[in-house]
Amino acid sequence: MKRVLFLIVTILSTAVAQEKIEYSVSFENILHHEAEITVTFPNLPAGPLEARMGRSSPGRYALHEFAKNIYNVRAVDGKGKQLTITRPNVHQWDIAGHDGTVVISYTLFADHPDGTYAGVDVSHTHLNIPASFLWARGLHERPIQVSLKLPKDSKWKVATQLARTKDPLTFTAPHLQYFMDSPIEISDHASRAWKIDSGGKTYTIKLAAHHDATDLYIDAYFEMAKPVILEQIAVFGELPSYDFREYVFLADFQPWAGGDGMEHRNSTVISGAASLKPNPFNLLGVLSHEYFHSWNVERIRPKSLEPFNFEEANMSGELWFAEGFTNYYGTLAIARAQLASLDRFTRNIHSAVNTVINASGRAFFNVVDMSRQAPFVDAATAVDRNNRSNTFISYYTWGEAIGLGLDLSIRSKFPGLSLDDVMRGMWQKFGKPEKPYTNEDIRIVLGEVTGDQRFANEFFEKYIYGKEVVDYQSLLGNAGLLLRKARVGKATLGPVFLNYDAGKATIAGGTILNSPLYRTGLDRGDKILKIGSTAITSKQEWDSLVSDAKPGEKIAIEYEQRGAKKSGTLTFDEDSTLEIVPYEHASMPVTDAIKTFRASWLGRKSTHQLPELSKTCPTCMRTFPFANEFCPHDGSELKAVLEK
Repeated sequence: MKRVLFLIVTILSTAVAQEKIEYSVSFENILHHEAEITVTFPNLPAGPLEARMGRSSPGRYALHEFAKNIYNVRAVDGKGKQLTITRPNVHQWDIAGHDGTVVISYTLFADHPDGTYAGVDVSHTHLNIPASFLWARGLHERPIQVSLKLPKDSKWKVATQLARTKDPLTFTAPHLQYFMDSPIEISDHASRAWKIDSGGKTYTIKLAAHHDATDLYIDAYFEMAKPVILEQIAVFGELPSYDFREYVFLADFQPWAGGDGMEHRNSTVISGAASLKPNPFNLLGVLSHEYFHSWNVERIRPKSLEPFNFEEANMSGELWFAEGFTNYYGTLAIARAQLASLDRFTRNIHSAVNTVINASGRAFFNVVDMSRQAPFVDAATAVDRNNRSNTFISYYTWGEAIGLGLDLSIRSKFPGLSLDDVMRGMWQKFGKPEKPYTNEDIRIVLGEVTGDQRFANEFFEKYIYGKEVVDYQSLLGNAGLLLRKARVGKATLGPVFLNYDAGKATIAGGTILNSPLYRTGLDRGDKILKIGSTAITSKQEWDSLVSDAKPGEKIAIEYEQRGAKKSGTLTFDEDSTLEIVPYEHASMPVTDAIKTFRASWLGRKSTHQLPELSKTCPTCMRTFPFANEFCPHDGSELKAVLEK
């Protein structure tokens, strides 16, 4: 998506230069998830107007075909004369014979509030712009105005990164790219605001939360977010120059919301069916990840996503850095904010390391190729079966593991430097001036920051363009973390999902390459009739059979494959699952060098004073730290919020 610094003066001058496109939105049939939308395209050139619904959305890389959710499309000219609509394809409405003005009205159905789609119901309205609004080819640079008509007697407020006007229900955008990147939350949401100074300017960080908890949980969530935000600012040395000096989290925590997080230029959507009760910490990770995107992706921007194409899927070979490194820092910032223990942090990072080392996908693609598959996996839909369990590793996961490996490699090889310095280098060279980058640019910056281009070249050749993994065992050891097998001497038949129906265990999700079941010839849909003398009719029987076996042990299997009964011999493997544990839990010495390394890596970087994570109950006037418990007058039992 085209990224330009939108100063208010620039927006106003642009609006004067071109006639604006005007949208109006109302909710006459809100009980049935409908919104009525009208858009006016004035001062048009001669020829048909090509009106479109987008097929993709900022932050999503796959196609989502938003046109499927609009109907009752009709058009008139500037005098109200009905115009004929033709359909060259399912995404487009062509309108000829106009008088220089076209007014299009349509109904939007929206019942999936998350970071990609839209939701309209009696409790709120969440409008992701590409999922909601028609636009027109050739008019991308025109300013846009959207006016909202709220349901009668509603107490709803509007939260958005769009520019405000004198009318509290009317907002503007300088052009289509900005508009499409600006979700709108309309509800009786809880609002919180926090002012922070950066670069001689004061910015406001806001939370607009549509939720089913009490204010205590919202306070807890926002207060825990503050030190996380401070730690992310410390990585780059400054806040981005947010338009209007504001950044807003648009949060929907409701049972009917879809689980998602989606970054935007000056805002982010966080949604989920999980409530903030009883544990706001569980939803802190997505906030941390998405906020880091306000630097990495929104401004440190891959050239492959410039400009964002709303008519096609968007492919990028840089997502291992854009998404994966953001995954790494999302977890790291929480640890540095002292909101997660060393144990919890190591459990978070071990999943990525275990997956990348053990997954068979590395045999097929490197991390750049995995990134380019985002249009197939980023909430993409298909009805045919695929083999991704064997051929794919998420660029989020692999990128996170690479971020960890590179950070530890730099810290070990170049004392005084870290991945933080690389991120600052990318920020100064590409993010702050909003100049898009390539994979080669990351390689060059890595060499410049470390002063060792040979190191950068070798790292990219092996771990980015190649399929190798770093020596995690040695690198983690510098931090007093032990990478080891989690189940030494334990047998396995490989990861497999089984459904138990009519006394038979059926393989639901395929078998993993080179696992015992795979080698024997079993695959998705096969019914396991008997292993040895045991008929497998329940999970308990399966678990008991595997737990009693030894690695290398052979056992007969009878199964049914596409109607034919077959038999074979299974050979149990040793479980290769890895775990990362602090030396303290492995009876290994934690030296002063290890303590120093940990402090440099996981210690606080922000010099700002940490907010007080506590709340005084207005009923009993007792003060309860969010990090430990909530007051029972809130209506909940005392709950541990953070694991220390």
